[in-house]
Amino acid sequence: MAGTREQNRSAVVAKVDPSLLSTHVPVLDDLASRHEQLWPALSRKWSVSNPVPPWKSSLDGMCDALDDACLAHPGTVLSFRERRNEEDALSQERYADLPFPESQLLALAHSLVWRGVIDEDTLRDRMVSVRQRLEA
Repeated sequence: MAGTREQNRSAVVAKVDPSLLSTHVPVLDDLASRHEQLWPALSRKWSVSNPVPPWKSSLDGMCDALDDACLAHPGTVLSFRERRNEEDALSQERYADLPFPESQLLALAHSLVWRGVIDEDTLRDRMVSVRQRLEA
């Protein structure tokens, strides 16, 4: 069984550019290390019974928008297959310690930073802005 898992893992990793997995995004590395901010911990802290984090629908919407853009502009936007391959590889290699959908969220952000769709400083600023609104 473990051999099959390793083979599947290797097959997923083989589908992506190796530099994707070797690139570090410090803001995401920091976020991934804060286990007290994962949805299971937050939902327990705030007595929320819904197992799905409230931001999951926004993540799904972002993925749908990327997929729609790929169909409308083939070759200019990351394809569904590329996005999923990168998400799977990053989830298995870089963000394996995180539960789903946190791993999916960080994998997508990592891929977008690596591809230059958003830069790390802009991502960090956006995260600060969202946190300020939540804490207001």
